[in-house]
Amino acid sequence: MASVEFEHVDKVFPDGTRALADCTLRIEDGELVVVVGPSGCGKSTLLRLVAGLEEVSAGTVRIGERVVNELSPQERNVAMVFQDYALYPHLSARGNLEFPLRMRRLPRADRRRRVERAAELLSIGDLLDRLPRHLSGGQRQRVAMGRALVREPSVFLLDEPLSNLDARLRVQVRAEIGELQARTGTTMIYVTHDQVEAMAMGQRIALLHEGRLRQLGTPAEIYERPADVFVAQFLGSPGMNVLAGDLSDGQVTAGPLAVPVTLADYAGELRLGVRPEHVAVAATGKGHGDALVTVVEPLGSETLVHLDTGGQPLVARVPGMAALRVGQRVGVKLDVRRLHLFDAAGARLA
Repeated sequence: MASVEFEHVDKVFPDGTRALADCTLRIEDGELVVVVGPSGCGKSTLLRLVAGLEEVSAGTVRIGERVVNELSPQERNVAMVFQDYALYPHLSARGNLEFPLRMRRLPRADRRRRVERAAELLSIGDLLDRLPRHLSGGQRQRVAMGRALVREPSVFLLDEPLSNLDARLRVQVRAEIGELQARTGTTMIYVTHDQVEAMAMGQRIALLHEGRLRQLGTPAEIYERPADVFVAQFLGSPGMNVLAGDLSDGQVTAGPLAVPVTLADYAGELRLGVRPEHVAVAATGKGHGDALVTVVEPLGSETLVHLDTGGQPLVARVPGMAALRVGQRVGVKLDVRRLHLFDAAGARLA
């Protein structure tokens, strides 16, 4: 296994598109890091730079202690799993698993040992004689992962591998990937646009936006202390509420809401952030201000209540099936211990 390190890496395509800008990031040996961000933020480009499928425009990429900028993909000992399973339809699951080993001309005994070990890890031993068309989507994805595992790579790269699976199967397979990584200790870089997937799987999360690394940390660190408004609103389902307000005399005024805030040596315009689970609905006049219910989303164990606070949307996550109706006026109470403050430009305030 090996660590992966980016030092001030830029990637600019011939048409002038800057996919990555000054990216500095270290992934430790045996760590599972999830790279997340919206479409076009540079996630897949980052993986392709590790794999050697794209050339670095500036900066340094290391795998272990080796600088790999000039190495071919074959010399890097990385394995990649794509969104498309890319299995050979005429080969059985065993044949697909063996294929990269045949290309390396490994002896038959070594091939058998590696295939059987991967099949055991992925619980596909009883599927080895089936053709891909006789496998379900989840089984095909396991075979695709097994084909990467048999190579015994230093680094395992996964580019949105669950996108073709239905919601229930995604939950199952992402848990299996986490268990597999824990058992094997393989260094994994997992790319997704799904922030729920990132929170569920990552030992750490690297959040990209417009080619720049916006924050790197554990899921708890990023969720509880987002570095800026973009990170705050991207992570979470739904994301953090962010209201434009003004701070003076120890109070933030945001439309009809007046919220006590302690922030030394700061006054004026800011952004007030609060997670939906830290917003409570009360009787009118009982809270930090009143708001109008615009949408009610009952989800069984909880209800998402969308509110209009003077032209600014606010979402509350309340337990159970809330007896609220659209058009109703309610009081809004924020948990003042769990507020997040950002300056007018969106950067987090201490």
